[in-house]
Amino acid sequence: MTKSAVPMEQAVQAIRPTDTLAVPLGPGVPGAFLHALGERTDFVDLRVSGALLPDLFALFMQPTVHLQSGFFGPAERFLRDSGADIDFVPADFRRFAPVLARKKPRVLAIAGAEPVDGWVSLSLHAGATTDEIERVIADPERVLIVEVSPHFPRTFGADAPGGKYMHRVHVDNINFLVESEREPLNLADVVPTEAEMKIAEIAMQYIHDGCTLQTGIGGVPNHIATQLAAGSGGDYGIHSEMFTSGLMRLHMSGKVTNNKGTSFDGFSVTTFAAGTPDLYSWLHNNNDVRFLPVDVVNSPEIIAQNRNMVAINGAMAVDLSGQVIADSIGGKQFSGIGGHEDFVAGPGLSVGGRSLVCMPSTTVVKGAAVSRILGRLPEGSVVTTPRHQVDVVITEFGAAELSGLSIAERSHELARISHPDFREQLLSTAEVWPAD
Repeated sequence: MTKSAVPMEQAVQAIRPTDTLAVPLGPGVPGAFLHALGERTDFVDLRVSGALLPDLFALFMQPTVHLQSGFFGPAERFLRDSGADIDFVPADFRRFAPVLARKKPRVLAIAGAEPVDGWVSLSLHAGATTDEIERVIADPERVLIVEVSPHFPRTFGADAPGGKYMHRVHVDNINFLVESEREPLNLADVVPTEAEMKIAEIAMQYIHDGCTLQTGIGGVPNHIATQLAAGSGGDYGIHSEMFTSGLMRLHMSGKVTNNKGTSFDGFSVTTFAAGTPDLYSWLHNNNDVRFLPVDVVNSPEIIAQNRNMVAINGAMAVDLSGQVIADSIGGKQFSGIGGHEDFVAGPGLSVGGRSLVCMPSTTVVKGAAVSRILGRLPEGSVVTTPRHQVDVVITEFGAAELSGLSIAERSHELARISHPDFREQLLSTAEVWPAD
């Protein structure tokens, strides 16, 4: 057992029957600890804050355990639909930090890499918990639990103007250090559809040598990263909320120089990573990627400082004015806000930046194809990113460049890239948009 480590049961018993607990987003979740906590049945009122759970935890099926999540993934959707007490907290990723500070949970539990020289790397997640870790350490009434595993890579922060981002915690400041054999989530590459491959081809027309890139998960960013890695271009930089297996392959191709023109030159910037086991092995002790707090990585002003920033994001629907729905379906929560608005807005604050919102032109609802470009958003729809932030919308039928266009002009541009089965109707709607 690692020096200072204690049996898992000790950490589990540190949680009171009535208590407040917070865990980080996704890769920062201490999975073995939560599974062990779920074996207890004496909770009276346990309130847990988190986001994007990487697994199904029996803990949350107990009627006296309440989960508030800032980002729904498959686990949250399954738990909700199975009757668990789970609520969505509307907040973008940057806002998780002040929300957490106001909630002031008594216990903070996180995941990390095995200690080296007394220090535990925060591994795959910096996110919104770095400042809260320091607040917990400074308060003798609060508790810090850290789960370490040999399968979690040791990663690094960075020194830069405005802050020293250590991305680690000393074992002496941990109340309960526990060990597990937990492996990070194996997030397999998404195989792009034919429509997504066409969208990626159009999107790549906005990427040239020297661009700084932000990508997420999905068929479109995966295909773009693969094509860039195999292509003839280069001198790319990476400034991305999420670091993926596709961005790893772009690094491995030798095409990433990270000459971004910022104080973060020389290395890729991210706030969390998720992908395949190969990604985690590659990240271990790798100084080419640095993990910084989300309020730094997702700051639109800092995003805008990057040379020729190109952000690539998805959407579920867009109306003819350019309002984007990216985290709910019919008003029902599907995912979360994350950094969507920040990375759509950031590039627009600089002359050379571009923000691409990519989506297939249609989806299937109850066996029938429906347009993702809508004349009007249905009643009950929840907008993720407002129209004034949106630059370029791309479907498999083309790109609509909206920045600087009037409502009438952008409505025609969006109708033009809709699916042919719906285009005539949308063009007619665009003729009278906005309606009196």
